[in-house]
Amino acid sequence: MSFYVADEIASQPDCWARAVDLVATVADMLPRPGERVAYVGCGTAWNIAQSIAWLREDAGQGQSDSFVASEFPARRAFDRVVVLSRSGDTVDVVALLHELADRVPTLAFVGAEDSTIGSLCDAHIALPFADEAGYTQTRFATSVLALHRAWLGHDMGPVIDQAREALREKLDERHVAAEQITYLGTGWTIGLAEEAALKFRESSASWAEAYPMLEYRRGPITVAQQGRLVWVFGAAPEGLGEQILDTGATLVESRRDPQAELVVAQRLALGRAMKLGLNPDSPRYLRKLPAGLVDPVLAAAVAAHRDRLAGPPRM
Repeated sequence: MSFYVADEIASQPDCWARAVDLVATVADMLPRPGERVAYVGCGTAWNIAQSIAWLREDAGQGQSDSFVASEFPARRAFDRVVVLSRSGDTVDVVALLHELADRVPTLAFVGAEDSTIGSLCDAHIALPFADEAGYTQTRFATSVLALHRAWLGHDMGPVIDQAREALREKLDERHVAAEQITYLGTGWTIGLAEEAALKFRESSASWAEAYPMLEYRRGPITVAQQGRLVWVFGAAPEGLGEQILDTGATLVESRRDPQAELVVAQRLALGRAMKLGLNPDSPRYLRKLPAGLVDPVLAAAVAAHRDRLAGPPRM
């Protein structure tokens, strides 16, 4: 059986190359040095927004924060708000943009040229080549990340090559059979760890968690044991690897670029779903609406939640 998500995972190196080629065209639309910027998304988009915000601030471009759309701090001031939404119709983001109208410049990254969110923002950048048919998102958000990394001066050529290698690598069946995975990251890779865990949960309805590396030993390590994985994006800090191995859990480390390593985590989530006989294009309890349609119940709940956040501060 063929799955949309399998094809979309495999297309990422080509999508990243096209996103990198866009940088020269869209550079004038991106935040200026010194601007205080909020990066906003939901689900996968939020995870990747965390990575982008960290990378921009680390590059000395200015204060950069990331927020899930439903929890955006309406009372804080920003010079620009950048939203990520593959569908262009994410109701939480739509509600936020209505609230921000005329208060702060907004920029959207979307998967289609024509979208609700694109029309609500002052400017938008469409990546139609990275749009996705399945519910489980992969290539759109990682292409937005590739664009930002190239914009910030990262050489994405080797990263793209490593991603191609990651697609050819045979999955370790012991990893596919693992009953639980904890992903660890640091700095910009915390967002990638969160995304890897989300893919594993979404695609295979299996137990996965994510933490900053040094926070892992402050309690979460207690779930580690034989038959479970601790997957580190990068090298484990001195002493942590040994501590993990002492629990009996399997430690997975990689020398790949972390974005290329995310491809392996995506493939593992897909492999786990197939092993369990699940359809990764249609995760249980989740559904993808046709473009332009919004779940009215969800929209009403989001609007009510935003109203509560915008109300007077609690005493």
